[in-house]
Amino acid sequence: MKPLIQAVTDSGVEAGKRRRLHRLIASVFQTDPEALPLSALVLCDEWAMVLRDHLGDTPAAELVRLVDHLCALNGPRPTKAWRKRCLELLRPDGAKELVRVALGAFDRITEWNTHWGTARLTVSDANVDVARGFVWAATLLQAENVVPALTELALRTAGVRRDVREDLKLAGAAINALGDCGDPAAMESLWWLQRTIRHRALRKQVDTALNAAAARQGITPGRLLERSVPDHGLGPDGTLKRTIGDWTAVLAVEDAMTVRLGFRSPDGTTVGTAPAALKETADLKALKALRKEIRQTLSAERARLEGLFTVDRAWPYEEWARYYRDHPITGAVARGLIWEVDGRSSLPAEAEPGSHVRLWHPARATVEEVVAWRETVTERRLRQPFKQAFREIYLRTPAEERTRVYSNRFAAHIVDHPRLYALLKERDWQTNWLGPFDGGYDAEAKKELAEGAWRVRFRYETAAVDAGHEVILAATDQVRFDRREGRAFRQVDLAEVPPLVFSEAMRDVDLFVAVTSIATDPEWVDRGEDPHHAYWRETSFGVLPPSAQVRRDALARLLPRTAVADRCTLTDRFLVVRGDLCTYKIHLGSANILMDPGDVYLCIVSARKRDARLFLPFEENGQLSLILSKAFLLANDSTITDEAILRQIQRKRPA
Repeated sequence: MKPLIQAVTDSGVEAGKRRRLHRLIASVFQTDPEALPLSALVLCDEWAMVLRDHLGDTPAAELVRLVDHLCALNGPRPTKAWRKRCLELLRPDGAKELVRVALGAFDRITEWNTHWGTARLTVSDANVDVARGFVWAATLLQAENVVPALTELALRTAGVRRDVREDLKLAGAAINALGDCGDPAAMESLWWLQRTIRHRALRKQVDTALNAAAARQGITPGRLLERSVPDHGLGPDGTLKRTIGDWTAVLAVEDAMTVRLGFRSPDGTTVGTAPAALKETADLKALKALRKEIRQTLSAERARLEGLFTVDRAWPYEEWARYYRDHPITGAVARGLIWEVDGRSSLPAEAEPGSHVRLWHPARATVEEVVAWRETVTERRLRQPFKQAFREIYLRTPAEERTRVYSNRFAAHIVDHPRLYALLKERDWQTNWLGPFDGGYDAEAKKELAEGAWRVRFRYETAAVDAGHEVILAATDQVRFDRREGRAFRQVDLAEVPPLVFSEAMRDVDLFVAVTSIATDPEWVDRGEDPHHAYWRETSFGVLPPSAQVRRDALARLLPRTAVADRCTLTDRFLVVRGDLCTYKIHLGSANILMDPGDVYLCIVSARKRDARLFLPFEENGQLSLILSKAFLLANDSTITDEAILRQIQRKRPA
């Protein structure tokens, strides 16, 4: 039977017809009419083989009825009648055990040889329907470890695990089943899947699952998520202690970016690496796996809280303290931020019972208040989990008032396409890859804001291809906004967009241009007659965008605290550095360098690493630390040993 199954799989027949052929083949080979039908669990993948082995040659009648019922599920979500019958069939202990075995067997990967090479799959086409039935049976049964098992299954079959074949039906079933789980950890899993899965249809299913779970509790999806953040067993202070042999292991969330695992010996000595005696123990491996999970949750919480900038929400003090300030993981992020307490900006420790709290944004503050907070953050060396005190603000311009429905503020930039695509995905935008295929000439990246109430669209198109016709450069275009109306979106005038939604969306687009523009490539000048050379020169040393203006303000506060302060001066666009051999102008946007007099270009592909002792209130895309590292290098240019840099400086110096 298996050669026939493989021949059908390898034939290129459409998936639905392929499943019917698989079952028809299995029915032909059926010899015992009373036995479990071969078509119920076709022996063409490891998962089905594990279940067949567990059932044996003569499975109990109640197990046959259960499997038959699970095969009848042919959609991502079961009906009420199907659920009711399933719960009846799950009453015998043998049925519960079969479901547990099926859930565990999803970890098995089948190697399948095809004309196109070896495919790795979780479940074959022939068994996908019964596999979905077992997913829902495990959910209804509230089987042990069902949430991590379904999360892993969704990740693997959604295409996130690149070494395993995508299976959208099975991934959809796992996602929808997580939405039905009563375990709070399922909501955290759905939030993480929402940020990890890139397939558009599956992301919609994640949204649907979150909305359904929130509706059952009578709250918004955002509030459901904040109440579902797992503490991973950490104490209120963000630590977890475990005794392993004679040692005490301490897992601690130190701040919004750091989770450390340390060890204390019987005599009280503390070390940062695992003692040799513990390295192969199961307890240590479990702690390291837990540290990885905590880091993932911490990363998701940083992204979630940053997304709150576009949500006009205030929390009663008691609710905010419970789910934000005092949470073992979320608290590590929340305590590094500025909050509004009854309209007055303050640090979390200053909030008082009975007040109302919301996240502070500089767009709602006076200039004096913003300046004061930037000074406070710098003076107290408060490294925020994401840029807040120094956050850029984007207001509508007169040009945008004239164009009315679109913005050209960031249009006509030449950007590195692969880097742009990667950054769009990292910032949770949905887009398509440009390429030599139908519909691949241009793209419209999209992102939903304010918990789905608004959407921003950013267009770009092909600007250059390489010898293999792969798109290497793109040209940026318009930005537009849509408002949700029911299940659809409608384009609106820029004047209708809430100020924080507009500002945060434009901040993302500014980031894309600032990071991926060819103007930030110091070697572009060596391309000679490249058609984009004029753009490179103009943008490399041109007017500063808002992101670079904020960088200038940060440098104004940081430079006086450095050893090269007496050699540095800030102008409107440049950090001017006086070296022993020459004077240099570092552009605050591109970080490219001109030498005075004559504005001769100096190419420095890399500079020495920034002194780790130098405090930065934010890291953004690395430009701030890059500019500082170049300033340190050039202020001490007499000690430079790099021949490529020295040759450029020597050519510039007068004889």
